[in-house]
Parts: sequence; C-alpha cells; structure tokens
Amino acid sequence: MTVYKVQVSTGQGVLAGTFDTISITLVGIDGESPKNVLDKYGLDFQPGRVREYEVPSERALGPILLIRLHKEPYSVFPESTWYCNAVRVTSPEGDTYRFPCYRWIQGYCTVELVESTAQIPSGDSHYLLQKYRREELTLQQERYRWKEYIPGTPWCADVDSALTAEVNLQYSFPKASAFFGRGSAALLESKLKGFLDRPYSWETLTDIPKIFWFYHSPVSEYVIEHWQEDAFFGYQYLNGFNPVLIRKCTALPENFPVTQEMVAGSLGESTSLREELQRGSIYLADYKLLEDIPTIEVNGHQQYVAAPLCLLHQKPSGEVVPLAIQLSQRPGPDSPIFLPSDSDWLWTLAKTWVRSSEFHLHEVSSHLLRAHLLAEVFSVATQRQLPTCHPLYKLLIPHTRFSILIDVLARTFLISSGGVFDRAIATGRPGLAELLRKGLENLTYTALCLPDDIQERGVGSVQHYYYRDDGLKIWAAIESFVSGIVGIYYQTSLSVQSDHELQAWVGEIFTKGFLGRQASGVPSTLGTAAELTKYLTMVIFTCSAYHAAVNAGQFELAVFMPNYPSSMRKPPPQNKAKVTLKEFLDTIPEMNTTSLILSVLWVLRNEDRDMRPLGTYPEEHFTEHGPKQLMAAFQDRLAEISREIEERNQSLALSYNYMYPPNIENSTAI
Repeated sequence: MTVYKVQVSTGQGVLAGTFDTISITLVGIDGESPKNVLDKYGLDFQPGRVREYEVPSERALGPILLIRLHKEPYSVFPESTWYCNAVRVTSPEGDTYRFPCYRWIQGYCTVELVESTAQIPSGDSHYLLQKYRREELTLQQERYRWKEYIPGTPWCADVDSALTAEVNLQYSFPKASAFFGRGSAALLESKLKGFLDRPYSWETLTDIPKIFWFYHSPVSEYVIEHWQEDAFFGYQYLNGFNPVLIRKCTALPENFPVTQEMVAGSLGESTSLREELQRGSIYLADYKLLEDIPTIEVNGHQQYVAAPLCLLHQKPSGEVVPLAIQLSQRPGPDSPIFLPSDSDWLWTLAKTWVRSSEFHLHEVSSHLLRAHLLAEVFSVATQRQLPTCHPLYKLLIPHTRFSILIDVLARTFLISSGGVFDRAIATGRPGLAELLRKGLENLTYTALCLPDDIQERGVGSVQHYYYRDDGLKIWAAIESFVSGIVGIYYQTSLSVQSDHELQAWVGEIFTKGFLGRQASGVPSTLGTAAELTKYLTMVIFTCSAYHAAVNAGQFELAVFMPNYPSSMRKPPPQNKAKVTLKEFLDTIPEMNTTSLILSVLWVLRNEDRDMRPLGTYPEEHFTEHGPKQLMAAFQDRLAEISREIEERNQSLALSYNYMYPPNIENSTAI
C-alpha cells in the first residue's frame, strides 16, 4: 500500500467554502488511485483553510500527471459553490506535484486539474496530457462563446447579463459591493439635492461643483480653478485621460487654413508659424472620426457633436497652448477659425466644443474600444484557445480578471438601448455604434504598441509628456518580463510557429477583435520569439497600464463638467459674434444630464477594493523557478519606476499619477 499526502487550499472569500463532499483521484503514469473522500474532523473546506489528507493507493502511481476532484452531495445540505485555490500532492518518495485551480467549482461534478509545470503542446508527450489539453479546450469553447454585439465592431462574450454570467466571471464580493454601492450613493446624493431631476440650465458655474459634497480631490479642485486657462487646456492633451490623440504637425492640413496673421499675436514677434512648424513645436488634434456622427435628443432637445481641428504650440517654457480652433472639417464662411484673441466667452465656448468632442472620442474610441472591447477579446480568446497548462495562459490569466464582466455591465447599463448613452450623451447608442465602427476601421497595431505610437505621432520630444515618459518605462518593464517568459518556453522560431494553440489564439483575436482587417497591421500569425514578445507586451500593456491611463482621471478631470461635457445643446457657432455667460450655460449639459454622467464616472474611477496592482500575482499559476525569478525582477522594476514617479511629482504643480504602478490594475476590471 502506497500513501500520498494531499494538501487542499480553499479561497479566502466569504462564500468560498463548501459543505459538499470532496473526493480525489490521483492519476499517474503507472495508473490511478481509487476515489478517496477528503474528510477529517471539523469543517474541511472553509474559507482560507488549508487541510492535509492521506490518500492510499494499492500501488505506486509513478509521476502524478493530473488529479480529479469530485464534488458530491453531503447529507441533507444543499449544494454550495466552492472556490478551490490549489492542490498539492506529495509522493512517498518526497516528490511534490502542484495543481493550480483558482476558480469556483459549481454544482455536483468532477473537475480535472493538470500538474502545474507549464508546457507548450510539443512539450506534452504523454497521451493523457495531450488528451487533457484537447478535452479542456473543447469544454472551454462550449463555456465561452462569441457573439456579434454591434456589426462592424469587435465581437464579445455571449453573456446576456451579469446575473446569468458564469460564476468565474463574477466580481468578488468586496469589489461588487464597492461598485454598486458607490454608484447608488452618487445618484442618491445628486437626487437628494434635486440636481438629478432638473432638466434645466445651470444658473451659475459655481453651482456645478455642488453636485457632490465628498467626491473632490486636489486634481478636481485644480480643474475648477484653471479650466478656462489655455495652458491647462493644452496640458490635458499630454497628461489628461486621452493622451493618445495629439500628433506633430509639420504642414497644415488643407482643410485648416490657419495663417501667420491669425497666430502672430500668440507666437510673438521673434518667430513665425512657418519657423515653428519647421522647429517641430506645432501639434494637431484632429477629431475627424466625429464627422457625420448622428446625434439624438436629450430632455426633448436635439443635441450636437462637432468634428474640430485644434492647432497647438509648445512654447519654450514647455507649456502647450491652443493657437487656433476650427469646429468642423470643412472650412468656409460658416466655419470660422477661433483664436485666443477672440472675446473671452467665445474663445471659451470654442475650447469647450473641443472638450466635448474629446468626451466622445475618448469614451468611445480610446476607452471603450481600445481598453475594454479589446481586453474582452483577449480574455475570451485566452479562455477558448489556451489550456491552463500553457505558459501563455499562466502569463495572461491575471491580466484578464473581471474584464468580461465589466463589459457585460457596460452593455447592460451604459450602451444598451435606453442606457446612459441614450439618456445623457449627444450621440446616443446609434452614434456610439457608428463611432465604434469608424474607430475600429482606423485602429492600427502601431497605435496599440506604445513605442511605435510615440514615433508615428512624432511626439518623442514633447516636453512634460508624462504619459509617454511613464508609459515607455512600464512598456519596457513588461517587455523584459515577457521576453524572459518567452525565452524559457520557446527556444526557436519553429517552436513559436508550430504551437497550434498559440496560433489559434492569435488568429481568433485577429478575426473576432479586428474582424480580419489586414490594413490594421495586427498580426494573424506569429513567426518569431521577438514577434511573440511584442504581441504579448501589447496585450498586457493594453489591459493594465493603457486602461489606467484613459480611465483613472475621468471623474476628477470631469467633475467640473464644462471641462468634459457629454453633449452640447446648441449647434457650433458659425460666426464670431460675442457670447455671454448665459448663452454658454444654455449650451453645455443641463443639471440632470450632468448629474447622471458624473455619477457614472464616479463609479468607473479606479476602485481599490480587491484591486490587484500591476505585477501582483497572488495566484501561483507558475510554480517553476525561472518564471518566479522573472516575476520578482518585474516587481522590482515597477517599484523603481514608482519611486521615479514620486520624485518627479514632487516638483509638479499637478501630479501625474495615472501611470503610477500601484494605481494600475493588472486587468481592465472597472
């Protein structure tokens, strides 16, 4: 008789334990054990508990390949879901085998877990392991299905609502409580103050910050004080929540006829527009994607969207300021070019139109499309095409946590028919759909890879571009980590090319995420370790640091609504007639629209409850020494970057923390 020692770890969550009967079968190269009930005195599988058992077998089983956990009824107790962390098996000879699980087991069933050593398909020579890989993927492809949500946009998980989502997709209890509680509290406060029920213009600008008592920060106070200043307007292109639009302008677009005479007063006597273009200090923000986007009625009134062009100049001091704004893509008598020398409220209105366009382009293209929908595509493809023993599954799974669920919630409450987009945003759902399609048509692999994007936009030498500076450091840290993992498991280009699971994963992302559009430059296959490293770095960066950059500042930069209006109630001005404050207030969103949008943005700010910062891997998917060393080095580099950011921020009037590693979640989870 051979006796194996088995250690079972149950998750920490409040509801992670179970009263069900748990049995185990050990499967080795030389045979398998009988099914043995895991039962000792007291409660065995309670939250946070680690218990050890002895499992007898009539003969030695050889190296253990996999285990089967059997979850069955116990007495009269009802079935309860169990979160199993991992199982460790020790043979009589002292050999230890680890079996990661880290998921909920629901219902009465048998679950197979494979030994933790990561293997690409060619590394699994035993027929049982090959069979396991095939069967696991078949099961996962039945569990995680695709569906088309909006034609011409990335496909999504076939999950109708958060209530029907598979248990392993659900938020943890702390995160769910914070998410829904925060939203309810914000709506309740704005309703008790009466703002949520008033479809009327704001009477004064000073009333807007009164929507919330408590949800203010040094950044939001800075916005309230400086929102009208040209320097802060320009600063947000570099370090706001949409820092990916600005690009160097070396020649003026034909449809933006700015002249030297127009900007001479802003540039000063010592230079000219031509000289500044040649020097590389002129930049352009082009909102062409918004051209011809349909709009809806809100509060019974037609809403409007503009597709402006904004010319910017970086002064010798480093400040980026607007030089000229045209509120359409078609120049002419009805589309004047607005300048800083115009009357105060006319110039403020022109800038506010640009900020409103920023709302639409940021929320739909930069945020929803690039950070959320792509993260969901990466997540679904990972579940469907990579078995749990695959090294890339182990690498990527922490970066997909909750990414499917947050998009299900968005489709339920935000972008559904009758959702927030239809109630408070100028485009409504029809305009959202069209803008998403145009955004995907224009999205490129270059834009998704930060070093390439910085070079393509020509913004490598812009001063005070903290998104770029911090982002490139984080990209390099991820790339170094990923390169090490790839180097362990892929010794040659042939090993990359012949990994059919990897190639199926990349191919599915290409067809479901990018709709097979070759013009995007997104690869449909990968041929070398370098290509694989770059692709994986892009995936992890997108799901973590990029999402943090475009998400974290939404509320605090928008809490003073004129800095980020979700709609405009009058068409763009077609002449340079003076504008009064009342006309300005009658153009920006009403009280109830403002309150609803800010309540949503408060929910979507970074949530620190049950947050796992970038590089934090509490679940031991990798158990080999090499990957663990790489994780430790990755964490050390992120800590070093954090110290560099802290030191830099000490000298800034407005700290930039959206790419501060402790504030970056591993995954697109909110």
